Amino acid sequence: MFDALKVHAARIVDRRIGSLFDESRAATFSAQVSDLLFDYSKTNIDAEGRALLIDLLDSADVAGRREAMFAGAAINETEGRAVLHTALRNLDGSPVLVDGQDVMPEVLATLDRMEAFARAVRGGGFAGAGGPIRDVINIGIGGSDLGPAMATLALAPYHDGPRCHFVSNVDPADVAGVLRRCDPATTLVIVASKTFTTIETMTNARTVKAWMSEAVADPGAQFAALSSDLEKTADFGIAPERVFGFADWVGGRYSMWGPIGLSLMIAIGPEAFRAFLRGGQTMDRHFRAARWDENVPALLALVGLWHNQVLGHATRAVLPYDNALARLPAYLQQLEMESNGKGVAMDGTALTADSGPVVWGEPGTNGQHAFYQLIHQGTRVIPCEFLVAARGHEDDLHHQHQLLVANCLAQSEALMRGRTLEEAKAKLAGKFDGAELDRQAAHRVFTGNRPSVTLAYPQLTPEMLGMIVALYEHRVFVESTVLGINSYDQWGVELGKELATALQPVVEGRSAEGHDGSTAGLVAHLRKNGL
Repeated sequence: MFDALKVHAARIVDRRIGSLFDESRAATFSAQVSDLLFDYSKTNIDAEGRALLIDLLDSADVAGRREAMFAGAAINETEGRAVLHTALRNLDGSPVLVDGQDVMPEVLATLDRMEAFARAVRGGGFAGAGGPIRDVINIGIGGSDLGPAMATLALAPYHDGPRCHFVSNVDPADVAGVLRRCDPATTLVIVASKTFTTIETMTNARTVKAWMSEAVADPGAQFAALSSDLEKTADFGIAPERVFGFADWVGGRYSMWGPIGLSLMIAIGPEAFRAFLRGGQTMDRHFRAARWDENVPALLALVGLWHNQVLGHATRAVLPYDNALARLPAYLQQLEMESNGKGVAMDGTALTADSGPVVWGEPGTNGQHAFYQLIHQGTRVIPCEFLVAARGHEDDLHHQHQLLVANCLAQSEALMRGRTLEEAKAKLAGKFDGAELDRQAAHRVFTGNRPSVTLAYPQLTPEMLGMIVALYEHRVFVESTVLGINSYDQWGVELGKELATALQPVVEGRSAEGHDGSTAGLVAHLRKNGL
């Protein structure tokens, strides 16, 4: 699959990225959707390499599978499901068929119900035992937490509703820390679990319900559920008008466009939430219509394939120079690593190429004083993805934002340019000489030629955030289609969950017979020390 690309890569292995730049390089190796610019000119991809990469898209029939996804075909083949998170942001309501039935009337009806409830919470029409809702606690895990938590933080400048808190970890410290900041009489609790059986989520939900019952006569009246099981939610005490369901063709890590985004909608309001959806829809339309050499999601995916599968770079750093996007790297860890962390192809045969890279990162500029040392001078090449806005939301501090942007652009330039031994010696001239000059200069050499891409946009608005999230979703789709894997199942999480259920009686004091010596020994040590 990658043979021709690897031959090409071998021919250019020693070529400097900087040598590719002429008056047209930056424009030729960038693409744009609305005001979102994707610049991949600081990579070693040239015209020939790009053409070979685009050949991968045609060989894998990415266009055909893309249309099958949007049309409602069951492209999640291991579970026999459609993949239609895109329908949740199809604001025009054009028909989307699943098994011959148009799903859009139900999607839009659910959105209307969400908006009515959000307005009631925000406006005081829905209140707690002690008055208007002041705090919202979203209880979920994985996609039911990472998406809305990331987006709520990202859009903090647009918050004009109740405060939002997120609980995901079964560690009691997580839920206890949130409860200390809330008044049960003025708190709304949203339990996000499609099946209403997720053990971590339901454990936390019961803990919060017990906390609320100490001050509220009918705690269930201050709960809402994002679930498709009306029987279980009713048993929990949640009235059906406060239950917002979604179909099995919406995967957890792709779900914040619908009911899983209720906490975000309550925080920023239905109008801003619709702008978020419009941003996603804008990216959908671009992805379906743009030719490959101008298609931002496809190009972002091809850069990823070039760096990981062709060149063998095992990790990818996501570096937002936008503090509001502090949780984006964690969100993308799940989106990309749970989706494409597979070892077999669709037909069940072992993959012949590596699957997805390790995705990690932190916001700039703090990371510059932490792990950037490894990125610049470490022995492994780590491709970087920078995100930066032309302006922030603090107009009176724009000069400080300009410093932030300067740091972002300087990092990508430094990664590409590096510093030679001769340049290092010149900087130290007069301070050292002879062998000591050589030694000191060696520590100041940067190999450079390290690739990066940059996403640049005017400002992080709800619509822009929607575009960015949808961009990464489609990137995952393209990479998985080329690799021949299914992005939309996650069997890799199952074994650990099964074993945790089996181990719970053991940690409570029953025999550890049947478990390995390490596990039994760890249980014994923890029980000896207070477990």
